[in-house]
This record gives sequence, C-alpha cells and structure tokens, in this order.
Amino acid sequence: MMEHKRLTLFAGHYGSGKTNIAVNYAVALAKEGKKVCIADLDIVNPYFRTKDSAEELEKQGITLISSRYANTNVDLPSIPAESYRLVQDKSIHGVIDLGGDDRGAYALGRFADAIRAEGDYRMAFVINCHRPLTSTVEDTVEIMKEIEAASHLQFTCIVNNSNIGSETTPGTVLDSVAYAEGVSRVTGLPIWLYTAEKSVAEGIEGLPVLPLTLQKKYFDLTI
Repeated sequence: MMEHKRLTLFAGHYGSGKTNIAVNYAVALAKEGKKVCIADLDIVNPYFRTKDSAEELEKQGITLISSRYANTNVDLPSIPAESYRLVQDKSIHGVIDLGGDDRGAYALGRFADAIRAEGDYRMAFVINCHRPLTSTVEDTVEIMKEIEAASHLQFTCIVNNSNIGSETTPGTVLDSVAYAEGVSRVTGLPIWLYTAEKSVAEGIEGLPVLPLTLQKKYFDLTI
C-alpha cells in the first residue's frame, strides 16, 4: 500500500514516460479499491495519449477524461469540459497526465487555484537522465522551473523514470540514483518513486520502485 493524495499530477519533459506512469498509477489506485478518474491534459503531443489505453482503463473501472479529438487525425489544443470534475468531485482520486514542458503545463493553469486551495495533491516531476535535454541535473532543473512557471503550481516530489527502453536493466536504474539524488538535492524535492518495467523492477532492491507494465498491458501490475 502506498500513501496517496486525492489528486496526483505527473509532468515532465517530452519522452519522460509520464503518460505510462500515470496510467499504471491509476490502475494501482483502482486495485486498492479507489474510485479513480484519469485526465489526459496533454495538449502538446498528439502521438502518445492516455486515450490509447481507454479500453483497459474501462475494464479496471477507471473513468477517462480526454480530448474528443484524441486518436483522430485532428489535433487541437482543447481541454475537455469534464476536467473540472477533478477539482469539484472530492469523492474521486484524480490522476492528471500533464503535457510536456511549459507549453503543455499551461493547461493546468485554470485549475491551479482550486488544487492549491484544497491542498490534497501531489505533483510529481518525472525525470529521465537518458533523454537529450534532461541528461544533466542543471538542464533537468531548468525544465522543472519552466513547467512550474507555466502551470502556476510547485512540484512536490520527483519520480525517477530513467530508462533506455527495452535495453533497461536493474543496473540502468541503479546507475541513475546519483542523478536523481542530485536533482533532489538542488530542488529540495524528495524522490517519491523510481519506476521500471515490471521484470526490471523485480531485480531492484533497496529503492521504492513502481513496477510498470507497458502500454495496453496493465493487468498484472503489482505494487
């Protein structure tokens, strides 16, 4: 069992893996018996959306909020009106997949005051040292500041999703610990989770790891 907030937001640089983490985390909440709603507020990237997992999420009893243009050949920067449910309905555990970088983070601005007023949220900065523009602590922190300025919310923790795709090993994750701790030290944010594909996670000891199953295959996720 993990400690949860009513609202959990995942944001980070393009390709950080936040969408896959958001979906896996929503499934984990549902497995604990929570009433879950996940919102895709990524208005920047039309190619990898939470909506890709709509069928699997529905089977888990998870409500999905996403643009009606998602998974079509029309890509407009629109925020679904149903998104307001996240801040209005206190009976749900909301998970938000926020767009990459500062441009995507602007979508959160309209909810920032309500989220801050409720005070029951976690905003996780998803990092990956194997992405070109976040390979150093300094560059990663710069991206973080840009997202905070655009979203009008401050990050509360770090999720280290450093990976190299199918070539990731337990050693890959362990080798990224110094990088994650460096980001934590500079920002003052705690490292909430490390994440890794399930088979990789099983080989890691001594770290709080969220095992991930890949997109469209979420049925044997365990925490």
